[in-house]
Amino acid sequence: MKKIIALLLAMMMVLGLAACGGGGESGGNNTQTQAPANNDNNPPADNNDNPPADNNENPPATNSDMKVAMITDYGDITDQSFNQTTYEACKAFGEANGIDFVYKKPASNSDADRVTMIETAIDEGYNVIVMPGFAFAAAIRETAGNYPDVTFIALDVGAGDLGDDYTVPSNLYCATYQEELAGYMAGYAAVKLGYHKLGFLGGVAVPAVQRYGYGYVQGIDAAAAELGLSDVEVNYVYGGAFEPTTAAKGAMDTWCQGGTEIIFACGGGIYASAAEAAQSAGKKIIGVDVDQIGIIDGAYGEGITVTSAMKGLAATVQTMLTAVKDGNFSQYGGKIDTLGLVSDTPSENYVQLGTTQWGDGFSEADYNALVAAMHAGTITVSSDVNKAPGDFATVITVNDQGALG
Repeated sequence: MKKIIALLLAMMMVLGLAACGGGGESGGNNTQTQAPANNDNNPPADNNDNPPADNNENPPATNSDMKVAMITDYGDITDQSFNQTTYEACKAFGEANGIDFVYKKPASNSDADRVTMIETAIDEGYNVIVMPGFAFAAAIRETAGNYPDVTFIALDVGAGDLGDDYTVPSNLYCATYQEELAGYMAGYAAVKLGYHKLGFLGGVAVPAVQRYGYGYVQGIDAAAAELGLSDVEVNYVYGGAFEPTTAAKGAMDTWCQGGTEIIFACGGGIYASAAEAAQSAGKKIIGVDVDQIGIIDGAYGEGITVTSAMKGLAATVQTMLTAVKDGNFSQYGGKIDTLGLVSDTPSENYVQLGTTQWGDGFSEADYNALVAAMHAGTITVSSDVNKAPGDFATVITVNDQGALG
């Protein structure tokens, strides 16, 4: 009789475990989950019984049990920028390696909703969380330390975002980028290609956007000095948003009608404000973060995009997810890396130019030489965001218009 009872109890336990299984799909699916209306009934798991190991005794996920969730920031996977690039890189990795992948979009642009989506993914069994953008800093502080068995990968989140009092746990890796180097390349190329009246439209004046802009000004100034030019001008403004606005469109119309020839539009969807104005006036655009020529030219006319100042979001995703899959995440966990130039070969770097309209003044060979000089340290670029854009001008004029009201 006892054996029969024991057998029945064992069968009940198996059925109970099956009913509590995670809700994630398998086999490299990419589905979206919106924030639940009420998360009170789905509290985060209590990990107090499993404190973080100081010596990485809890290994990261391997190919057999790895499940990847990407959480979007305040945009979505069609934003033609951070979210879309990260989503596509994660999706491609999942499909290539037979790994379950899902993306989740918070209900609103709030820290609470980002936390909710992270915890929802974890509750569903996803053990690798990928987060693009500085807006995740508060959510990382709230969640990463509570889930030591989950691997967190944050793109473009630095020490300044997380706070000086925050210690990066061993299950978290953060990557930032030397945007100033890509901005420098773009500004230098534009002047060499013959543009003397340039503009910079930033989204919000956060450090990453500032570094792009300040590098841009430095590249413009260096090229103008080399060419002996004294008539190069830069209009410089922040739009105060990462999406197109009426105010930004109006400012860009004024610039283009006033003689601005090319605008570096830096900050998510705000590029549309610059592109619309440039299209109307027959002017040009420089894209940002990803190779935007297909995006901008497709919407506003072939040939409008001269180049793009890029950072290696997709390359970072590929590197980090491979490290997790291969069991090598311990080499990266607990770090905030600043990624930039690692080679004389432009395509091997984490910052570079996208598809470019080469010309007599600036050829692909000239670009290769520029990158080699920057990699060697012959050319240095300041990343000091405590300065004003005009502080980097020696032979050019910078019209700093602050931020749009």
